[in-house]
Amino acid sequence: MGKQTNVQDEIKLDNVKHTLLISSGKGGVGKSTVAANLAISLSREGYKVGLLDADLYGPSIPILFDIEGEHPKAKKQGDDDIMIPIEKYGVKIMSIGFLMNKEDAVIWRGPMASNALSQLITYTDWGELDYLIVDMPPGTGDINITLAQKLKQSKAMVVISPQRLAVADGLKAANMFLHKSLNIPVIGVVENMSYFTPVKHPDEKYYLFGSGGGEQLAEKLQSELLAQVPLIQDVSEYTDKGKSLFESGNEMLQKPFENLANTLRDKLNNQ
Repeated sequence: MGKQTNVQDEIKLDNVKHTLLISSGKGGVGKSTVAANLAISLSREGYKVGLLDADLYGPSIPILFDIEGEHPKAKKQGDDDIMIPIEKYGVKIMSIGFLMNKEDAVIWRGPMASNALSQLITYTDWGELDYLIVDMPPGTGDINITLAQKLKQSKAMVVISPQRLAVADGLKAANMFLHKSLNIPVIGVVENMSYFTPVKHPDEKYYLFGSGGGEQLAEKLQSELLAQVPLIQDVSEYTDKGKSLFESGNEMLQKPFENLANTLRDKLNNQ
């Protein structure tokens, strides 16, 4: 890729209308699944969408889209090599997972990882985008802070599951964005795995991880609960195969993401 960039330098994506940082305070809440299917939902609505996998230590977007073996092509732009994103379901996708063997561990300290991510953003030909969805690493570490500093024009969204621990960690993630050194608005909360509904009994709801967590966090942040996504067996089956949830034909899965895409569109266009 290109030359090194200063971690404090802001990255201006003039061809991107809206940049959305999707975060969680902890792993295991389905953040990447939400990011991937939100991107697909927006694309299905006719928008130009990019998806950046910013989780350098555990990139999962290539798995979710079944494009693990893909490698982006490059083109010359002056003295720089510019990468062309992999496209699937109408979404332009870039991930560090395309540039390394999937079995290899990324053994990078914070500054090196942050610089690699900066180059991944800067030296990618995103073209004109209505939305750039960024799947952030879990937690509030160096990469998260650097990315938020560099993409100052962004808005943030926090994904949690309903239990108290996820709410507490989600609050930490949100407070990172809201800190005066970053000052990135948190536009809302998505509660994933809100309840379990058996396929043969679609009217039944079982709150396996408790209930009300998304509402509690949204209230603490004086924000909005944007969506509640149910826990359905089809999710793991389709994501493991790298398929879009929209291929499932299951309206209980599709509707929350369609509603989330529409809600986000309205909120971002009004801000």
